[in-house]
Parts: sequence; C-alpha cells; structure tokens
Amino acid sequence: MKIEILGSPLPNIPFEERPANCSDVMWRYSKNPIISRHQVRGGNSIFNSAVVPFKDGFAGVFRIDDQGLAMTLHAGFSSDGITWDIREEAIQFKNLYGDCGKYTGGYDPRVVFIEDRYYIVWCNCHNGSTVALGYTFDFQEFFQLPNAFPPFNRNGVLFPEKINGHYALLNRPSDNWHTPYGNIFYAESPDLKFWGMHREVMKTVQGSWQECKIGAGPIPIKTSEGWLLFYHGVVERCNGFVYSFGAALLDLNEPWKVIARGRQYLLSPQMPYECVGDVQNVTFPCAALCDAQTGRIAVYYGCADTVTGLAFCRADEVIDFIRRDSVPYCK
Repeated sequence: MKIEILGSPLPNIPFEERPANCSDVMWRYSKNPIISRHQVRGGNSIFNSAVVPFKDGFAGVFRIDDQGLAMTLHAGFSSDGITWDIREEAIQFKNLYGDCGKYTGGYDPRVVFIEDRYYIVWCNCHNGSTVALGYTFDFQEFFQLPNAFPPFNRNGVLFPEKINGHYALLNRPSDNWHTPYGNIFYAESPDLKFWGMHREVMKTVQGSWQECKIGAGPIPIKTSEGWLLFYHGVVERCNGFVYSFGAALLDLNEPWKVIARGRQYLLSPQMPYECVGDVQNVTFPCAALCDAQTGRIAVYYGCADTVTGLAFCRADEVIDFIRRDSVPYCK
C-alpha cells in the first residue's frame, strides 16, 4: 500500500534532492545554515524556530537571543522558505487572561494553522519554564492565551486538527534546569484553556541517542499510516549533552499509542555549524513543511543553539526506516 501524506499540496516547498553520494534517509541542505546568528541587528543567535505556509510564501516565529542573551520571539517572512526577512522588533502579545498568561520571554516556538488562525506554542519564562499558547491571524497582531500547565514543562506541540473533538498537545514535563529528565506526554482540551486526560506517549531509551530525555519537535504530520512525529533525543557524553533527532509513528485516533519508533536517529550533530556554537552538539527540530502530492518534507532545525539549518526527507522513506528498525515497546 502506498504511504501518503494526508493534507494539501505545497508545490513551492523548499527542497533539494538527495546528493548522489548519499544514502541517508535525511540529508542536509547544501547551503546550510540558512539563517546566521547575526541576521538581525543586535542578535546573538537565531535558532529553534517555527515556519508555516502563509499566503503565497511562508511565515515564521523565530527565537532570537539578543546580545544580552534575552530570549525573544520575532515574526519573519519568506517567499521561498530559505531567504528570510525577520523583524528586528520582538512580538508583543496582547494578554487576554491577565497573569494566567503573562509573557516574560519566550523560546523554542511551534506554529500550526487550525481552523481559522495560526496558533503559537512556546516555552514561556513565567515563574519557571512552562508551555504558553497564543494565536495570530496575520503575523502582525498576536494574542496570548492562558499557560497550558504550571512550571516546569517544555516542548509543547499542538496537533494540526482536533482529536476526537478536542485540541491535542504533546508536552514534556520537566524541571527547573537541563537535568536528564523528560518523557513525552499527551494532553487534551475542549477550549485551549483547560487541559487534562494526560497520558504518557514515549519514554527515554537506555543505551541510545535518546536515553536522557526526549521532546516533540515539529507539528505532527498526518499520513495514511499514522501521525509522523519528528522528535529530539538527548544522550550525555563525557563532555556534555548531545541532541539528535529521529521519528516515530503515532496512532491517528489515539496518538498516545506508538505504532513504530526509530531505534536510530535521522540526524545528529556532525557538521561544524551543528557541533560548534553557543551550545555544542545540538540538532533540534522545531518545524516541518510537507507536500502531500510528492511526499517531500523539509525540516527546520536549530544548530548548536546558534543558527538555523534545513534538512530534507520523504515521508514514505522515513516511515519505512522507523518500521524496519523500531524501538521495542518501552512505555
């Protein structure tokens, strides 16, 4: 049976064919990084950012750490998904719910279009890191909803449609710093204000690239075989953490159930711009564009917490890859 992406065609997706001498399931854009650390005046780094189709091109919400190392979110626009015009002014969210959703700085955003608007999910620094939500209709004006959870929680990722009539969100309960803890959980909400029905989705895997902690990456991609989820995993080496990313397949109707999960990573820090930067050895996916007609996927990922890279794959090859060599059930 043919594996298909269930969605709309996106013929203008940024894409570069696999190099002739490459047999990897995922390959890097030959002109990486696509966004440098100093692309915005006063910036120290631009990474871990979100991109979506918008009008005839693309829009995004970008994490920029300034030269004081304050973490802020900025809107950006592109006609081809590669060359970006990112605003120097940080996004100013209009607070709709008082101190239930106060914006005090943000990082690692994801963006998804649901029904009639673009929802932004990010890590908010409000009494400790937690999952914040907001929305925009036009990437000009932004509104903030209540924080989804109390601290500490990270890597909030909304599904692109309601599951069984409810909004669905992947998240990673955490702690107050980067200690080795974190499994992926699922939560649902009738209104994006009240969250419950928490379920564990995936645990870490000992003795692997994902043994310390894991976290959902780009918005899950709906396919004929299930939800294709790219996610990052962390292993601790003698000189610190190493962030790689792989993929899993989740049940379409019950996404807390894992159908298959790759034992091997798809991409790990190997290039200089992934190994050297503010934080060494990081490849961190936050966004993916996909073309339902061809099955092509472009993944945006942060490199060494400093710059932004782009990698490519095809949905059928990724799903075959994780099915052929899947992690044994470990929930």
